[in-house]
Amino acid sequence: MRIKEKILVGISIGDLNGIGGEIVLKTFEDNRILDFCTPIIYASNKTIAFLKAHFKSEISFNGIHKPEQAVHGKVNVLNVWKENVTINFGSEDMKIGEYAVKSFKLATNDLKNKKIDVLLTSPINKHNIQSESFNFPGHTDYLSKELEGEGLMFMVTDVLKVGLLTDHVPVSEVSSKITKELITSKIDTINRTLKIDFGIRKPKIAILGINPHTGDNGVIGTEDDDILKPTLIEIRETGKLVFGPYSADSFFGSNNYKNFDAIIAAYHDQGLIPFKTLSFGQGVNFTAGLSGVRTSPDHGTAYEIAGKGLADNSSFKEALFTGIQIFKNREEFDRITSNPLKKQRQKI
Repeated sequence: MRIKEKILVGISIGDLNGIGGEIVLKTFEDNRILDFCTPIIYASNKTIAFLKAHFKSEISFNGIHKPEQAVHGKVNVLNVWKENVTINFGSEDMKIGEYAVKSFKLATNDLKNKKIDVLLTSPINKHNIQSESFNFPGHTDYLSKELEGEGLMFMVTDVLKVGLLTDHVPVSEVSSKITKELITSKIDTINRTLKIDFGIRKPKIAILGINPHTGDNGVIGTEDDDILKPTLIEIRETGKLVFGPYSADSFFGSNNYKNFDAIIAAYHDQGLIPFKTLSFGQGVNFTAGLSGVRTSPDHGTAYEIAGKGLADNSSFKEALFTGIQIFKNREEFDRITSNPLKKQRQKI
């Protein structure tokens, strides 16, 4: 198998009233990035021209109507719509939500059909994307429906990787959703993605407790003793290097997280508050467990600074290069495991 030289990165434009357009333009103003990939922005020539004029960007782009027309060495804009779009920075707008969905759905379809190699999603507003034809809490749930596999939100940097047992669910429903099957599935997904997507041969995974102090032997809830601990014992018997559960309140402050390749939190804020505190602006949201590679910056639409030229594109750029590297890692893994002699050497 030949490693692909120029990786096609499809970029959904996100909420046009937010900072997505700005961080896209800022990222590709650096022409050196075109040495590593060929970007395709899913929007329209008119929309990108408006953003370019507003932000006084000197970026040049090439308009196309399908991914096969993308020109290497250029920023390509795939025309998803033809009409002018009224952009009011900082405002929540259901119509703008429709354009975000159009961009995202077409880019996802092209990823599904292998017309692009990596999907990089700009931030959306989870409220204004809702409609009869699109009723999903966010990107991850839709991607899980459209692509092979079961999507898992995996927040990553070079030194910190955090996955979640439950993500966008109310806190009142967290404990009822954590089952033996869910724990086993999430650990399997993270263990596999650490090996294939990040090249870690023997991943060490830490699990955080569900309750404060992992329940204090049942004094503060029984879920850790009844569900989490017995499940982890069974998983360890399969040979996976899984440790815990650890009390979440001291785990990050003590730097214990540095001893592991990944940490699994019980619920959204338990994992994302410390992750964003330690890594904000450098973190990447990677959807693990799917047949296609999708990454996103670790922040939202930032309406409060939208249109002002103040947005920091660092996380978006990290998401771009993380997606490219994961795609390369998958190709390398496929190449090695498709060679039966190499397979035998790996087993020895």
